[in-house]
Amino acid sequence: MIMMNSKAQLAVDVIAKVAEGRLTIANATKLLNKSRRTIERYLHRYRKVGVQFIVHGNTGKAPVNKTPDNLKETVQQLIREKYYDLNLLHLADMLEANEHIAVKRETLRCWAHDIHHVKRAKRRRSRVHKHRERMEAAGLMLQMDGSPHRWFGNKKSCLIAAIDDATSELFAEFFPSETTAGCLKVLRTIIEKRGVFKTLYVDRAGIFGGPKRSNFSQMQRACEELGIEIIFASSPQGKGRVERAFDTLQDRLIPELRLNGITDMISANSYLQHVFIPQFWHKKLTVKSKLKNSEYKPLPPHINLDDICVIKQYRKIRNDHTFSYGNKFYFIESPIKHSIAHQKIEIRSLSQGKFNAYFAGRQLKINEVVEPIKASMEDIEIQKKLDVLALADKLGNVSEASRLSGVSRDTIYRHRRLIKQGGIDALRRQETPNHRHLNRTEEEIEKLVIEFSLQNPHLGQAQVSRQLRANYSVEISPAGVRYIWLRENMNTAALRLAKLELLPKSA
Repeated sequence: MIMMNSKAQLAVDVIAKVAEGRLTIANATKLLNKSRRTIERYLHRYRKVGVQFIVHGNTGKAPVNKTPDNLKETVQQLIREKYYDLNLLHLADMLEANEHIAVKRETLRCWAHDIHHVKRAKRRRSRVHKHRERMEAAGLMLQMDGSPHRWFGNKKSCLIAAIDDATSELFAEFFPSETTAGCLKVLRTIIEKRGVFKTLYVDRAGIFGGPKRSNFSQMQRACEELGIEIIFASSPQGKGRVERAFDTLQDRLIPELRLNGITDMISANSYLQHVFIPQFWHKKLTVKSKLKNSEYKPLPPHINLDDICVIKQYRKIRNDHTFSYGNKFYFIESPIKHSIAHQKIEIRSLSQGKFNAYFAGRQLKINEVVEPIKASMEDIEIQKKLDVLALADKLGNVSEASRLSGVSRDTIYRHRRLIKQGGIDALRRQETPNHRHLNRTEEEIEKLVIEFSLQNPHLGQAQVSRQLRANYSVEISPAGVRYIWLRENMNTAALRLAKLELLPKSA
């Protein structure tokens, strides 16, 4: 049985009429829109096999270039288990590089759709922004920003990146967070590799200065010293090149770090600098600038990046040539001919909390000023007790030591026993939780004050004192009432009402 569509049925009818002599070959070519040679072939096959001439010879046969089914199953299994977070283009690259499997893009797309596993791009409605052409030469403008994300492992880290607006050349490094030190390090890397560029295009984050920092920051100061102009973007779309770079990095770099088992920052930076950027980014995503001449300028010989790409702070020098930094005092030991009191000293922060001090471009030798620690009142009392015991031992007469020091003989003997039992620490005042001061109000009166205050929360301390004296014959001053309230955290009417609500209903 042969299934034919309308076009095939027309071809069969026309060729049958030609074979019967009811239709000429010239008219058949017009009806079927075929050449005379094709009609003659159809006629020859019709006379030989009948209506089966209309069936193509390759029908039912597998194409010569058909991809094997086992390869399809292998690729789909790899997508499910290993490459589940890659887009199609990245997936094709990884299959060819790691698995040595080369599959055409459309074939790979069909296989991924069959298992409903296609990573789709985010679609957002956005405002229409005017297109801006790239800069004409490399080094005219670089865009810089930071992207906090879970790049590797379970903890968030920040990728600080800068991209050349003309060529899309990328400079990037991972840091624990977006800090001034990280931005300065990336800036230094750019200058060491390429040279000093013209402008830096950034957002209005406080790290880069702007209104949030009263137009001052360490990055802004470093750029001014290098002759780099900072331009602040009014919107994220303004520096869209670095924003789109982060989209690509999050889409491709994160899966590659996962596939390579990278979970620490050192390994991630190594992979980023030696594998991802040179082998993928610079080979596939960079472009040539319109002008061949680069605007990167070599660093002048008299400029030292160690003096610029560092966090600088300033402190005022006191009359005795000391200054404070980090809640500590430091003394300037360098020999100075004239006094520099009331001048500003420059502090350059180093790693691990260390720093160097500079004045007029000269590094100073400094030492920390160690101030004596004042003894507490309790330590002073213990020392007095030890002095009395030492006096008694020196005189060999406790009575004479008692007369000279004014301390009773019983106290001296008790202090001796305490030292024998527990050492000097035994002389400290030991108070048990139930210990009550001698001048403290009696416990029964305290309970009465608390109970009466909760029954009459609107009364003040003077009224409570007066009514307790009149109704219960209890002598307690208004100050005594207030001390009890403070200990029980009920010194306001609102606190007394709140405590009353917490008491059982029967009370």
